[in-house]
Amino acid sequence: MERRSFIKNSAIMSAGVMLYPGLNTRANSAAPVRVGIIGCGNRGTAVLTAMSKIAGAQVVAMADLFEDKLQMKYPVFNALNMDKKYPAIDKSNLYYGPSAYRNLLSNKDVDAVLISSPAYTHPGFLIAAVEAGKHAYCEKPASIDVEGCKQIAHLGHVINGKRSVAIGFQVRVASAYSEMLKRIRNGDIGDPVTVQLYYLASALPTYTSDEMSYDELRIKNHFHFRESSGGILLDQGVHMLDICNTALQSHPVSAIGRGGRSSDKVFGNAWDNYQVIYQYPKNVQVSFHSTQLGNTWGDVCARFIGTKGIAEAHYSGGVFIDGDNKWDSGVARSSARVTDQQKAAGVFLSALDDADGNKAKSFIDSIQTGKYLNDIPQAVDSTLTAILGRQAAESAREITWDEMNFNNESIDPELNLSQFKDKPNVRTK
Repeated sequence: MERRSFIKNSAIMSAGVMLYPGLNTRANSAAPVRVGIIGCGNRGTAVLTAMSKIAGAQVVAMADLFEDKLQMKYPVFNALNMDKKYPAIDKSNLYYGPSAYRNLLSNKDVDAVLISSPAYTHPGFLIAAVEAGKHAYCEKPASIDVEGCKQIAHLGHVINGKRSVAIGFQVRVASAYSEMLKRIRNGDIGDPVTVQLYYLASALPTYTSDEMSYDELRIKNHFHFRESSGGILLDQGVHMLDICNTALQSHPVSAIGRGGRSSDKVFGNAWDNYQVIYQYPKNVQVSFHSTQLGNTWGDVCARFIGTKGIAEAHYSGGVFIDGDNKWDSGVARSSARVTDQQKAAGVFLSALDDADGNKAKSFIDSIQTGKYLNDIPQAVDSTLTAILGRQAAESAREITWDEMNFNNESIDPELNLSQFKDKPNVRTK
């Protein structure tokens, strides 16, 4: 089923989401939140692990387009349950094929769903999850295009206060980043004047075989294709754009950019480098450099230059403020090995050590307490910021925020999912 047809089939596109107020309400309950996962890849495994180990969630169902993904992750997720003394996942709650996500969402044992499938599925799967009465944690980005962002924005208005919806922008809730952002907003660096952002990553691996159809190849290598992932600005770079929007408490008004592919021989069709200049309100200029190429990892950084100081945050390499109001998070400013004495003093290498855990715990806690989250507005703004940069670079001209919203870009992956088998459950080894 094509993505556009799938989304139009959703009830939210007409009268709005039909919420089921009595279904799976876990507020003020000491019982574990029962979670089902859609998309059993590496990122989903990391988030689900945090939900289980740190927030005490129970894994009760799994869904994926491909049976081999379920076979691979079934023992991993069962081990999470075992550590918490929960029962193993019932084999009847394992689904694969094009309808796997719907089978999981119809399961009344599922309180909340983790959506970690490719980005082109996010609007449709998230809408379906809320229509089924589930709380939902959806990986970023919100969508690969403007049309999908608008649909999710509408969802945010409908569910506010009725369901918890979290979007996977976990970097901003890492303790070091969170404190730096608070200090910027409190004026510790004065008035922001300019910002430097970069996300310099190595190329991702590819998964191919002679037995794969072209559609299967594109799905299993979705990060390499613009029509399934949205490209590297939405895949990786969007994290730093989210940090920038959070610090400046706004989104850009326009962008200009350039970029491309380093070679015609590069696998897929997504660009592997972007250079974008964003203009934010109050004439704050933001430069962003994003790459995903070669075999050497670079660095990830957000640097805010203000009238009273500089705030700087790396994934590994320090999170600190220099200037009139000095502050240091304790994250080591060097990639050199941290000594035992430094560890004892609380020095650590990565600024993201508690990011997944903090995000997962806030989501699960919100369900158990009934103080529901709504991450959608900020997630949509950050996703649209990445889309604005992509459009500016691809068109090689300045694009304004209003123009981007008016053009209502829609990207259809044109996948034929009918070629894949639909099964209600799997035979686990």
